[in-house]
Amino acid sequence: MSNLPTVFWSGPVQSEWTDYNGHLRDAFYLLIISFAGDELMVQIGLGPEGREQLGHSMFTLESHVQYLREVKVDQVVEVRGQIIAYDAKRLHLNFSLHLQGEQPPLATAEQLWLNVDMSGPKATPLAPTVASAVALMAKADQALETQGSIGRRIGLPAPKPSA
Repeated sequence: MSNLPTVFWSGPVQSEWTDYNGHLRDAFYLLIISFAGDELMVQIGLGPEGREQLGHSMFTLESHVQYLREVKVDQVVEVRGQIIAYDAKRLHLNFSLHLQGEQPPLATAEQLWLNVDMSGPKATPLAPTVASAVALMAKADQALETQGSIGRRIGLPAPKPSA
């Protein structure tokens, strides 16, 4: 058994996702990670059928992306993901972008998702079937190697006192 998180998406970097230098644009790192989030939703029971049946979906409340290495056109990449923590309504997730089958990460995205009843829309507890799937996935993910810096803050170092 691998100690790496589940691969939720893989594919080549499209030329329309790149800038004039042939590097992946900032926004497209998150687009690729979002594709992986769609698959995670399928696996916990909130794919198209689950959303229709339950009337629930997940909204991203917060996302912290770290751009660690450049990604170029036509490179084949994959997104790995894991549940770091969860409660009745929220998932704390970590996604990492890699060259297919390789380490270290090219980028990471720590995210907080909220379960939403779409009839409101309003925050609501996870449906029992979804909560069970989340609990199983989270338990398996606890033993996995985490990519990136969970809980890292953005900021500049404090200025050094003048002598």
